[in-house]
Amino acid sequence: MRARTTTLRGLGFACFALATLSLGAAQQAPTPPDTPQEIFVGSVDVNVVNVDVYVTDEQGSPVPGLTIDDFEIEENGRRVAITNFYAVDGRKPVKPEPTEAPAPPTEETSADTVPDDQRLHLIVYIDNFNLRPFNRNRVLTDLRTFLRSESKPGDRVMLVSYDRSLKIRRPFTTDVESVIDALFELDEVSAQGVHSDSDKRDAVERINRSESAQEALSWARSFADSAKNDLQFTIGALRDIVGSMAGLGGRKAVVYVSDGLPMSPGEDLFYLVDQKYPNNGAISQVFSYDTSRRFEELAALANANRVSFYTIDAAGLRVNSSADVQKSEASPGTATFIDSMAIQNLQAPLRMLAERTGGFAVINRNRFKESLTRIGTDFRSFYSLAYSPAHSGDGRYYKIEVKLKNPQKGWKIRHREGYRDKSSESQMTDGVLAALQFPYASNPLDLTVTFGRPQAQEKLFLVPVEVKVPFKEIVLVQRGELYEARAKLFVAAIDGESNTSPVQQIDLPIRIPAAEIEAALKQEYTYTVSLLMRGGSQKVAVGLRDEIAGANSFVSRTVRVP
Repeated sequence: MRARTTTLRGLGFACFALATLSLGAAQQAPTPPDTPQEIFVGSVDVNVVNVDVYVTDEQGSPVPGLTIDDFEIEENGRRVAITNFYAVDGRKPVKPEPTEAPAPPTEETSADTVPDDQRLHLIVYIDNFNLRPFNRNRVLTDLRTFLRSESKPGDRVMLVSYDRSLKIRRPFTTDVESVIDALFELDEVSAQGVHSDSDKRDAVERINRSESAQEALSWARSFADSAKNDLQFTIGALRDIVGSMAGLGGRKAVVYVSDGLPMSPGEDLFYLVDQKYPNNGAISQVFSYDTSRRFEELAALANANRVSFYTIDAAGLRVNSSADVQKSEASPGTATFIDSMAIQNLQAPLRMLAERTGGFAVINRNRFKESLTRIGTDFRSFYSLAYSPAHSGDGRYYKIEVKLKNPQKGWKIRHREGYRDKSSESQMTDGVLAALQFPYASNPLDLTVTFGRPQAQEKLFLVPVEVKVPFKEIVLVQRGELYEARAKLFVAAIDGESNTSPVQQIDLPIRIPAAEIEAALKQEYTYTVSLLMRGGSQKVAVGLRDEIAGANSFVSRTVRVP
């Protein structure tokens, strides 16, 4: 059975020379006369919040053997009932009490035994722009060992670097050796943290040679302005990578490697100016450069997308700062204070991102193998708790607190501190964008996508995209002489230059006469969307949501347009 074709065009893409497609208002398929538009059946919209919990003892080792009765969860200070509990010890699921005899063990118990909502997606993020070459290469050596020893079958690993722009060195793959090869390739890429060191030394020297407070402040502000501008791009790249993971299922983690990021760029220089010219308002300048709000927003975005940060300060144990403030005109005690402040300023964002998202920060370490092993332990041993909140899709951010009912001395508990309650439309948008970016998609509705022959339209091409779903996979509700479904289609595309179209939404008119229902259940529902595309390689992602069942499917395919 076939629905009428919908063409997506217009709406804002004409001004982009490399845009993938043009999207606009959908033409709805005709509705049979005297047929009511609404289906008065309550839809199933089960909102489940997953919270990954790590419990460690005084030695930092995982505490095994806890059950659902050992935990309690509060959302915005109110107790909620735990509906799902999943414990993993050494990557082996621990089930409370099976209701039937377990299947005999096989040799293929690796990736297939991990539920999709527990599968690990790991991004190794090397911030070359904020790294010094020696520090980076020292960490890369241990990272290669970490990936070989701690990655397990089914884990999906991605390698990205930031070199004034975000570069995907290896997309998500279960082939860990290919990621390790890419880490070797990074040895040949310049780490750019030394440039910031040079700029800072120049600023310190000019402040020391200054002849007035105004002159000294101008040099401090000049450095802080430049550093803050660079930091905004760094945070933006981190937001992009965290945002791209929104539609991925399962557990997600980012191992972020840098020499630290300043919470308040130029803070130590303003204190240096204050020491040289007391009571001239230099310290008050610090507040103008405070970026803590941006890092708080990044942590909230990570929590909303179930992403944990594991941050590594590659600089290790620092004796003095890169600016060598101790050579300034400040007294030895003051120089030590300013130097300590500079270190804390660089490490504060690393601590915040890790602590608020359920990970941890690796700081003041010259050797990283032990800390990386601890990160691997997090991936292998954890508790996953879930609950169903009373609200659904209101867009608000909710605080989460997980407690142990009977904690022992020295036990510590970590988890993400909150989440955003996304609407079903937001979740579908995230899923479609994830299907564009990554090769893994969830398709329980058995959705298929095929392309028709492109038709030239001046400099563009009209490409028919057929979306099919078996009628038996969607919920059909009888209303009089018709069976009806409530379903929505979500479509987006990306070209070879990573230009991405907005995600467009279409209400599907699925109505079947009651006399034809038996035959229809053996067939597929087909809906054709015509996309106006430019020439070249294009990737199209489609999402389908069955509103009544609360089921989502995503699929993507690539097409070569002439």
